[in-house]
This record gives sequence, C-alpha cells and structure tokens, in this order.
Amino acid sequence: ATHRHTTYLRQLPPKPSLHIHHCHQIPITHIDSLAASRARAHSTTMQQITARRGCTSLHQQLKAQFLVAPFAKAIPGKRQRVVSSVTRRQFSASLLGSCVLGASSLSLNRSVAMATAVSEYEKVLDDPRWPAKWPFRDMDFRRYDEMPDTAFYSSPRFVYHIDEGAVNALTRYYGQVFPPSGKQDVAILDICSSWVSHYPEGYKAGRVAGLGMNEAELARNPQLTEFVVRDLNTDPKLPFEDASFDVITNCVSVDYLNKPLEVFQEMHRCLKPGGTAIMSFSNRCFPTKAIALWTQTGDADHIWIVGSYFHYSVPGGFTEPKCKDISPKKGGDPMYVVYASKAA
Repeated sequence: ATHRHTTYLRQLPPKPSLHIHHCHQIPITHIDSLAASRARAHSTTMQQITARRGCTSLHQQLKAQFLVAPFAKAIPGKRQRVVSSVTRRQFSASLLGSCVLGASSLSLNRSVAMATAVSEYEKVLDDPRWPAKWPFRDMDFRRYDEMPDTAFYSSPRFVYHIDEGAVNALTRYYGQVFPPSGKQDVAILDICSSWVSHYPEGYKAGRVAGLGMNEAELARNPQLTEFVVRDLNTDPKLPFEDASFDVITNCVSVDYLNKPLEVFQEMHRCLKPGGTAIMSFSNRCFPTKAIALWTQTGDADHIWIVGSYFHYSVPGGFTEPKCKDISPKKGGDPMYVVYASKAA
C-alpha cells in the first residue's frame, strides 16, 4: 500500500565484495518460532520468485530479498520538508528491475503474523544462549554508504522517523519507566538525538542532555537543557563525566552505530549505578547508512543483536538485557525496546 508523505527505500545489501554470512552465527534457537517459520516461508517464496524472474546469481538473489522499507514520515500540521511518496512496487521495480516484482506480498503476510503473536518477540532474550566470544566480524558493521556521516546529516530533517502510533507508544513507555518528573537530581541523556526525543510532554528533570549529529535539530528540541554535536561513528567517546546519568535513551538509531561495543562501554561509564540504558527501534531506517548486520536481518534478530551489545560490551557490567514489545496493537510500525541497567 502507498501512504502519504512516506518514502519507501530499498534495504540495500552490501556491495558484492562484502557478502555477509553472519546469519549462520546466530543459532535459530535464538529466534522465536514465529520468526523461524516466517523465515522458512520467506526462503521458499524467494526461491520461487528468483527462479521465475531469472535471477540466477547470488547477488541478484540477495537483491531480490531486500524488500522496500519505509523510513520517515512527515508530521501533520507542521511546516517541514515533505517527503515524496512512491509505492513499494514502483520503487522496487525502478531500483531492482523485475527481479523483485511480486515479492511485496511477503510484507503483508509478515504483518498478519505479527498482529497475531507480537509478544513472541519479548521471548528472544529470555534464553539468548550467548556464544562464548563476540560473534560478529568487522565487515558486519560496514555500511553501503561509507561517506562521512557529517555530510549525510548536514541538512536538518524535521520529521518523525517512525509513524505516529509508534511515537505515542514510545512516549507512553518512557512515562512508565522514567524517574518522576520535576526531580532536580535526575539526569537523562539522549544519544543520537534530534529535534524531538519523544519524552512525555512536560517532562522535566534537572538535566536533560542531548548528543546528536545536527546542531539545528538539537537546538529545536524543547526538552533538552544542553546538547553536544558529536559523530559517534568517528569518536564513540561520550563527552560526559563518569556516573552522571540516571537514564540514557537512543531512539531508532542503534542500527547506525558502527562501533557499538565502544558506545555501550561509554554508556556504562556514564550511567550511575543502577541507571538504565533504553534502546528503541522499529523496522525503518536509512538503509544506506544502517550497518550490514542490521539490513540483512529481521526484527527478532535485531532484538538479539542489541541485547548482545549490552552483553559483550562490559561483561558483567550490565544486568541481563530484556526486550519489551511496545508495538501499537492496531498495526503500523512495530516498536521494540531493549534495555539493561548498570550493575549496582
């Protein structure tokens, strides 16, 4: 279906020389049974599609698997840059040719499956069975576009990057887990921040710091008491003192971090003992800037991946990561939270 003010972007596979086989490193037992059954159905369907469309090479088959995904929605009633609209089928055909035509029906099946059993995603981290060693390789954190992020984010984007239902769900979640509003001894840090943090309206704390890529966006954020412009992909060190924040949030940006272990180590350093880090994400992204590990895996995998960042960054330093599926019950963008606290 086509939605107004939505651009659907192809989740680009890495260049042919960067073929990833990390999926074999994540045991199927780490993925819920619903995701596993969808993966088998998806594999069978894609084999039929690629055979019917004459896609014979490995790279062609990889391209056929990457369905078009939405990445940003304009906010109704506000002046801003309006994102153009194209259909999934049109955009797929224009970029990939006839190889992917007919594949769009897979997303509908996925949506129906999610609507019937979304709570299964919360079970992914119940028994993650972490490998003894960090299971990913350097190339898993490469991006299709390795140009400097400062150029990509140089122009402000005053848009929501998830739909309104997902925004509201995240705001409600923050309202449930944040320290009470108005406490002057509370400090919160929003990393990869923007012009909006999706915190509850009117929420106040003694310190609300933001760290992001675009100064104009950060300056527009009414909930920040201070902000810093910093590219964590070139300098993952957080410019804050030790044990200074009660909560650290990251909204729909964990998929862009190419040095996640370093960033999570820094979050651990900056959290007060018992403080909590909250990573939230959906299935939207700028696909050329998301890491290869993210663009080649699905929602359940993403939960496991973010959980692994907590687990491996500071062994024993975080509580065991947990997942909360806060996806709106009436459909729309899925929304997940993976969180852990600094060991007291």
